Amino acid sequence: MPLRFAPDDASALPLTLLGTDALGDWLAGPGAAHRAWVEAQGFRAGLGEVVLLPGKGGLAGAVAGYGDGAARARQRFPLASVAQALPPGDWRIAEGLPAEVAETEALGWLLTGYAFARYREGPERPERRLVAPAGVDPDRIETLAEAEALTRDLVNTPAADMGPAALEAEAAALAARFGARIEVTRGDDLLSGNLPLIHTVGRAAAEAPRLIDIRHGDVGPRLTLVGKGVCFDTGGLDLKPAQAMGLMKKDMGGAATVLGLAQMIMAEDWPVQLRVLIPAVENAVAGNAFRPGDILTSRKGLTVEVNNTDAEGRLVLADALALACEEGPDALISMATLTGAARVAVGPDLAPFFTDDDALAQGLAEAGARWADPVWRLPFHAPYEAMIEPGIADLDNAPSGGLGGALTAALFLRRFAEGAGAYAHFDIYAWQPQAAPGRAKGGLMQGARALRGALPGALGL
Repeated sequence: MPLRFAPDDASALPLTLLGTDALGDWLAGPGAAHRAWVEAQGFRAGLGEVVLLPGKGGLAGAVAGYGDGAARARQRFPLASVAQALPPGDWRIAEGLPAEVAETEALGWLLTGYAFARYREGPERPERRLVAPAGVDPDRIETLAEAEALTRDLVNTPAADMGPAALEAEAAALAARFGARIEVTRGDDLLSGNLPLIHTVGRAAAEAPRLIDIRHGDVGPRLTLVGKGVCFDTGGLDLKPAQAMGLMKKDMGGAATVLGLAQMIMAEDWPVQLRVLIPAVENAVAGNAFRPGDILTSRKGLTVEVNNTDAEGRLVLADALALACEEGPDALISMATLTGAARVAVGPDLAPFFTDDDALAQGLAEAGARWADPVWRLPFHAPYEAMIEPGIADLDNAPSGGLGGALTAALFLRRFAEGAGAYAHFDIYAWQPQAAPGRAKGGLMQGARALRGALPGALGL
């Protein structure tokens, strides 16, 4: 279903939003004609409450509760909870939507229309379309919604249909849409191209491992996005139990998210030299799978002791980050569904990130709040550096003890991100465990809208 606004014409029904503190004044004023009807429904203007208003020819519009500040603070997209309670049709906000949240709320409304229906035939769901509220640029908000839909679709698609080759095809289609250049290094060419960790992690799978490299724009600051594209993660020889393997189709959520962010940037035609690097692999089990205890040499020359083959994401990212830094990007972002420790720390709703750049961190916090994309800064805690140094190699991919797992993984990646003007790493979940307004259960974009808001300042745009 296309995520689009309704045309601004007379057919759209008026929707009045009422906070709990505005109900009395509305009933005493313009709402007096419908007072008895609204009061008979027990309407108290709680968030998501809806009363349909009758008219001479049928439905005249609706009044919806917008709750109070505390209720709205508990809901990512408050207006989306209203949209879900309305009957199908075209709607316009008659009053009650604060101008400062109009764009975010309009985005949330559009996202209620998302559904992953690739494998299920049937009639389309009836649409509840919104006329773009006053002051909202419909093209910009539709661009954000389409980018999120791309990310969700990629994450939701099972690994049988979203392996490394399919992920490459999706990346190629995106590049072609915006006239970007794409190069792909596959299989044993990764070895001759000095990308040994990507090859090692993916060599046991049926589909060849690969590095996807997209470029767009020839002038402006250099911005490089690196996304973990582990299309399925069995854990390798350190095999995951079934319960832990069940959601591993989403282990390419970092790749899906950087593709969604790249779509935003290219659609909005940022004056940057954009590069997107995606190491696309499947961590599988076979006779040639890499083993616990192996010592691997990375593109950067740093050696890595493998103490757990299930800590493979940081390995493939390491080579991609090293490659990225050879050009000295002005900003470098890595995104990955990297550690369960991050979820233990902040749960599934927040996207934790790491950076040494205080200005970028502040920009991310502000943009995350502005665009309903909550993020939380975690530290590159230098005293933990010793935990990733095993003694017989330069680095340990899985320090023993299990403490500070998100931090030690981030510190590992930082060793390969030297040379970038600003670096931030996101350890995202990329999944919505329970359906919520504007967020269907399943794949989810995290951190991308915060980055879209913060990166222009970091790049001096």
